[in-house]
Parts: sequence; C-alpha cells; structure tokens
Amino acid sequence: MNSGQNSAAALTRIAVVLHDMVMVYVCWQLIHILRYASRHEGYAWFDFSPTIALVLVAQGLVFWRVGLYRGLWRFASVPDLWNILKAGIFGLLAIVMALAVYNRLDTVPRTALVVYPFALTVLLGMPRLLYRVWKDHHVGQRHLSARRVLILGAGRAGEALVRDLRRSGAYEPVGFLDDAPRLRGSRLHGLPVLGGLDDAPAMAKETAAGMLVIAMPSLDAAAMQRVMGICERTGLLFRTVPRLTDVLEGQALPGELKEVAIEDLLGRKPVQPDWKLIRGWLGGRTVMVTGAGGSIGSELCRQCARHGARRIVLLEINELALITIHGDLRRAFPDLEIEAVLGDCGDPAVTAYALQLGQPDAVFHAAAYKQVPLLENQMREAVRNNVLATDTVARLCRESNVGTFVFISTDKAVDPANVLGATKRFAEMIAQSLDSKHSGTRFVTVRFGNVLDSAGSVVPLFREQIRKGGPVTVTDPEVSRYFMTIPEACQLIVQAAASGSHAAIYTLDMGEPVPIRLLAEQMIRLAGKQPGRDIAIVYTGLRPGEKLHETLFYADEHYRPTSHSKILEAGARESSAELVRTGVERMREASARYDEQALRQVLREVIPEFIPAELVEASESGATVVPFPAREARATR
Repeated sequence: MNSGQNSAAALTRIAVVLHDMVMVYVCWQLIHILRYASRHEGYAWFDFSPTIALVLVAQGLVFWRVGLYRGLWRFASVPDLWNILKAGIFGLLAIVMALAVYNRLDTVPRTALVVYPFALTVLLGMPRLLYRVWKDHHVGQRHLSARRVLILGAGRAGEALVRDLRRSGAYEPVGFLDDAPRLRGSRLHGLPVLGGLDDAPAMAKETAAGMLVIAMPSLDAAAMQRVMGICERTGLLFRTVPRLTDVLEGQALPGELKEVAIEDLLGRKPVQPDWKLIRGWLGGRTVMVTGAGGSIGSELCRQCARHGARRIVLLEINELALITIHGDLRRAFPDLEIEAVLGDCGDPAVTAYALQLGQPDAVFHAAAYKQVPLLENQMREAVRNNVLATDTVARLCRESNVGTFVFISTDKAVDPANVLGATKRFAEMIAQSLDSKHSGTRFVTVRFGNVLDSAGSVVPLFREQIRKGGPVTVTDPEVSRYFMTIPEACQLIVQAAASGSHAAIYTLDMGEPVPIRLLAEQMIRLAGKQPGRDIAIVYTGLRPGEKLHETLFYADEHYRPTSHSKILEAGARESSAELVRTGVERMREASARYDEQALRQVLREVIPEFIPAELVEASESGATVVPFPAREARATR
C-alpha cells in the first residue's frame, strides 16, 4: 500500500471515529431531551458539560477496546450490530463508573441509562447498514450486464454464495432451487426458492439465467452425477463451489467458482484418517522421501509437514522436480527444516549420504518407474529402478536403524501381467524378507491403484485430447481401473505407516472400479461437450502389458481388517528370503551386462505367477476380480 492509500485509509478511519463520537453525543443528549420533555421540563442540550466529556471518553475507550473499527462498513452485518450492542453495554458500565466517581450520578436519570445502549446501537448500526445497502445497489447499477445466476442448493453454502456474488458485482443471483419441501416458496436474502433441482431447465428459461452454480459442497459422487445431468439438460454453463476441505488445505478460495472436477464424480467418500495417531507418530520427527518431486512423493511431503514432521529430507533425481517441491514446502511451511539431495536413490553413495544427513525416523520409498507400456520394452531400467533401487534403499535403512521403511506399491503387483507389476511384486518381497518380524526397522508395504492427475495418468491425457477437439482414445470398451485422489492416497499411506506392523502389506480401499469408457464420457461432458457428437471416443485395443481389470489381492491372501475402515492387511504369502536374496544378486549381474533376457528369466523364477499379458487370452485377462470387501463382510473373517 502506497502513502496515498495509507493517507486515505487514515482519513476514512478518522471520519468513522468522529461519526461514532457525534452519535454518542446525539444519543446521550436525545435521551435526556425526551426524558425531560415527558416531565415538561427544559434541558440545555447544546451545553457541553464535564458529564458529556466523561461520557465521550469512556465510550470512546470501550469502542477501541472491543475492536469496533476492525470491521468495514461495506460489509456490515448482524455480527457488527452485536458488536455495537456489546460496546454500548460495556460503555454504559464505564460511564456509570466514571460518573459515580465524578458526581455520584446526581444529574443522570436512571431511565436514560437503561435506554442508552439500545439507542446507541440503532444510531450506530443504521448508518452502517444503509451504507452497505447503498453500496450493493451502486455495484449492481454499475454491472447492469452482470450474468444472471440460478443457484442449486439453498443451504449455508448457497446463502454465503449470494453474498459473495453480490459483492463481486459480476453476477446477479436470481433464485434458488432445492429439493427440501420445507424451503419451497421461502426467500433467502430476498431471493425466492423457485422449486426442486429437477425444475432447473424450466426455471433457467423463466429467469433468463445465464449460468448455474451448484452450492452443495457435501454432495457424494452419485448425487453430483445426478445434479450434473440436470445442469447439462439446461444447456447452460455450470460451476460449483469448493469443498470445505479444499478451502482449509489452500486448494481453493472461499466463494471461488470452479468447474466440476472428475474426482467429484468417481464414487469416492471423504477419507477420515486418525489424525491424532498420525500426529503422535510424526510429531517432531524426521522423514525422508525418495522420489520426493513426483505426484505421490510431493504430496507425502506435504502431508508429513502438515501433520507435525520437524524435518524432511527430499531425495529426487529430477532437478526441476526437486526445486519445485523444495520451493512449495518452503513457502507453505516456513518453520520446516528441509534437506534437498539431488541424485539417484539406487546409487548406494547417494542414499547413504541422504540418510546420514537427515538421520530420518521414517523413509517413504516412492521413487519408481510406473508407465506400463513403456516398461514392457525397458526391462533393464524397470528392474534397476523398481527392484535394485528398492533393495539398496531398504538395506541401507536397516543398516542405519531407521524406525520405519514404507514401500509404495501398486495393485498391478497382484497376479502381475506386466513388467511394472512383476518388479513391484519383487520389491514387496524384498521389503518383507528384510524385516526381522520383531525388532529393528519396521518394513511396511502399501498397495493401491491409480491416482487421479498423477504424471502420465489417463486423466491429463484425456483432458489434452478434449482440449484439441478429440478424439479421446480408450484402449477397450470394458477396461476398468481403481482410482483415488492423490491427497486421499497419501493420507492413507501415512495412516498405514503410523499403525503398521512388521512386514505387513496394506491395501487401500479404492472404492468401485471405474470403467475407463465412463471416465472419458464424463470428462467430455465436464468440458461442455457431448460424447460421440462433439468429441469422438476411439477404441485402440489393450496396450502391451495391460489387463482389462486390476485386482487388489491375490486370491490366497487372507485379508483382515485394521483399525481404519479404508485399509486392509493382506496375509503374507510365503516366500524364501534366500530365493529373494539370490534373485537380487543375479539381477545386479544381469543388469551390469544389460542382459534383459536373464532379467526376465529371474523374474519368472522368483514370481511364478508372473505371466506376461501377451501370453494370456484376452477373454481370461484379468477375469478374476477380487474386490475390496464391504465393511460388513470383514466382521466375519
């Protein structure tokens, strides 16, 4: 703010203070005039006596003390009136004390004291409210071309939205739609509740609305799909208000209008981790994250910082990703201690240095290659990064007496049909084989499916294809995948790490599998287009290594419930630690020779269930789906 703005603000504040002092004088004198007039007595209202001076000083000090001048007249509301009434009551007490000392209240009628705080509230509150009404009307007149908005939802979010829209001046709310029968015919902020949500097409025409706003941030996915369908039938642009959790986490601003996101439509219910448990485990500790600049790694860093970690060691091979996450953490958490290490976690010297530098209590190993079709022809790099690097980091963590090692796995490690799944399954076996089961480093594996908007995922691909006008490419009409948001996945990872036991494998509740065809159709509709008419969907066939459906458990993994309803523990499958150790040694030798055939042979020997997808008939590929069990079913196990 420059000096001119500072001067203007100071003059405005002085004018407000002078106004209030004048109103105190007028209030005090007017009460006395009316009191003496009722007794047919005269009162010299223009005399400025010591009594008046004491009243002004006492009330002025109370105004300052209660913070009456922190609010703005432009946004005056009921809370401001309540603040003025409190100031009047406390001011009365201060005046009584001052006058009792001065003249024992000899010249002050008792009825005047009773009426004073209420009369003062009227005299101070009315100018503020009238000013706000005038400003709102003035803004409305300045924006005669404002877009007319029909609001879906007449709850608290709708009420707050009306105020925000009117303040902006760019939008003119014209009414509400809500399915609650008790609200029909009522008015909110002067706007009528015109009908139910299904009346949107008719009411949009009747009110000449130019946009719909969904003011129901607590809707579940099924309800949001219904509301989005209603909005689509109107043919109008539609937006939604952000969820409270998005506002609290800094991902959205209050009153911001945003597009309906694909994650709002995927059937996910909000996750409620045990924050007390997590903060108790993380509080004051140091954690290290490999792959710290990736989609999962960077969010893990934020979650750990948000919930009590004192220091975070960032280990990342990509310099731009490392700079980005370092800057994000520095801005969001200025008190957090951050150590950034650029390098390959598969290099023993780099990882040993990072462990020595940070002395972490827990390590989250998120570094991995994860692009299925690419890795089918990059066996050596897949093994080096997903298997050998995991072995390196895990063994160094055990040697450094790190309390907890958390390995980030994938649902593709179950009955693997591709190189990604097989290498991740081998890494799971490494983590389990290094755990002593009772003491030392606690090795925990967390297994989950796709995350929305991660690097290289299908959602950014579809979004770019839609932006270019299509077509949107889907591999197969029947293909499905499990999805969850990145923050949700990372919250559950930290939850599992905080409560996990030795050598445990945890699987996250991914909800229902989502047909990729349906995902593509919904994203096209969210862009205001119609599938098949505006944007074509083309089926290209399964890519190398892909299955029609992913599974979350091996059929012989006897899962059991944990303390969190969204996390299950898979029963450990028997595997030979010696076989794992020998396999890793053979892989290191084959990797040094760049012998991909030998690497594939070792994978097949260590993981007999690894059957490349090209060897499986399409009709059988992924046919056995073991879903995440319902909460009721778990009680029987």
